[in-house]
Amino acid sequence: MPRKKPTETTKPIKTRSRGSCKECRTSRVRCDTKKPACTRCCERGLTCSTDLVLKWESDFASRGLAFGRAGVWRKDGSKLSPPASSSILGGDEHAWCVLPPIERWGYVNSGVGSFERPDWVDVVACEDEVEGILTPVSDYDGLNREPQGAVFKRLPSPAPSLALFPQVSESSGHLFEYYVQQVCPRTTASSKQPSPFASIILPFSLSASSTLFSAIQALGACHRSRFDGSYRMVGLRHKAAALKGLRQRLATASTASWATDPELLAVMVMLCLYEIVDNCSQQWTVHLKGAKDFIRLRRRQQQQQKTLSKSHDAQDSVSTFAERFFAFQDVMGRTACGEKVLFGSDYWAENERTIDLWMGCSPELASILSYITELSRTRRQLDSDSARAQFSLRAASLGTKLETLVQEVPNGEDQTLQSAAEMKRLAAVLYLHCALCGASPTTPLVASYVRRILRLVSDLLDSGSFVSMTWPVFVAAVELDPAQDELWLETPHHAAAYGRPLVLRALAAMAESSVSNVARTRAVVAKVWQARDGDMTKAPPLDALGMSANCNDWEWYVAPISTAMSLA
Repeated sequence: MPRKKPTETTKPIKTRSRGSCKECRTSRVRCDTKKPACTRCCERGLTCSTDLVLKWESDFASRGLAFGRAGVWRKDGSKLSPPASSSILGGDEHAWCVLPPIERWGYVNSGVGSFERPDWVDVVACEDEVEGILTPVSDYDGLNREPQGAVFKRLPSPAPSLALFPQVSESSGHLFEYYVQQVCPRTTASSKQPSPFASIILPFSLSASSTLFSAIQALGACHRSRFDGSYRMVGLRHKAAALKGLRQRLATASTASWATDPELLAVMVMLCLYEIVDNCSQQWTVHLKGAKDFIRLRRRQQQQQKTLSKSHDAQDSVSTFAERFFAFQDVMGRTACGEKVLFGSDYWAENERTIDLWMGCSPELASILSYITELSRTRRQLDSDSARAQFSLRAASLGTKLETLVQEVPNGEDQTLQSAAEMKRLAAVLYLHCALCGASPTTPLVASYVRRILRLVSDLLDSGSFVSMTWPVFVAAVELDPAQDELWLETPHHAAAYGRPLVLRALAAMAESSVSNVARTRAVVAKVWQARDGDMTKAPPLDALGMSANCNDWEWYVAPISTAMSLA
């Protein structure tokens, strides 16, 4: 028989007080909510606090507890569904967002040092990060280029030496072989033609002295030490032997003798590249300046003796390649810092549009870049309207040359080399607008060229080609807009491609498959990103024309931290 309901309520209905203090809530007793302290807390000498306590549903769900008034039973006996947070944490019913893949190279951090020393670049930290990505090399016999990065083939132990080069001892002959099989392929973007480091330097080395062999082995050991630290001391010994031989030759031979000897220039090339691969510090510029003085004396001596020859024998090809090597290193490196160019326009043929296999672009493009850098140095000296008008005309003329420049592939079709040259042409246009015309990452033209450059970078990464990308990647990276990092939507899954992850992925691939110091490049790029991120909440330092602070965007963010960079 059902129980009768009471007709009248005999007791007052208990209500829960929303203003209870923390002590009363913890003891589960009723609080009279008196201020400034309730009666219970006053009688017991407790601290009466009504501060808000935040409770997180995920904490309750992780401990298997109900959150708030959500119980575990109902009056009708049916079971309650689990809390919504449990499906978020472990279930598959709800997909709130897609977590992006996190790679080892993808983290760029800002520490206290970034703010205390804004002009300091931490290359050591970036070098440690890059070295953690490199694949160890124990055996080698060529490159196996794949979309995800260069993977070295594992083969039996190589022969101790090459019989073709009897000057190389058996104990260090494998370093010469490493130079031939691993260093030379990494110095050209062409997949069909050999690098000048192999086609020009190797035949000449057959008749060279032991000094050149020591320099070649030093470069091979230095590059291999990036994968195996035990070769670092080996490289230093060969470097010391090459420097000793170079000094003895310069000290004992007459000026007329060594000024016409291409072997000394070849040794300087190897030592300069050694310093770039090693740590890319100021030391490589010492070889650059020394080579400039040497080449100037050599040209003067040749003019005096009237021994200039129009033939293309081995010695002339070595000297021509060495001069172009140093001139290109100088031009590309000084685009970043804007300092005075050492190797002027007389080292370039303005109408030579054939792509150089090592430079990855035409000499005409290198000549235009040299003019842009020199013109950027005169921008601050403009003191009249006529001078500024003349400056604008010269900048527009260089821009027209770049827009209409056609670079020709030597000896037939080579799509990879053509893409590398086009990438550098686009980067040159971007550099011109930023260095001369006051453009910044928020300029629509800049954003458009950044997307075009990084699209080519992405295509080359997918094809497994990583050479000749340092300068274009650097230029596009430092001009990325931090507020608009999304570049395009990939097909067929419509996944968004972002600028900074793509740049870091490219630098990681280049660290393994190119002869360049990626750690220094990555450190400068990260520093620029940190500076731009820190300035997003500040007023822009420049006006629309980039003239208010007497410097443009490139001079404000890039140039102060880019001294002595090798971007060739």
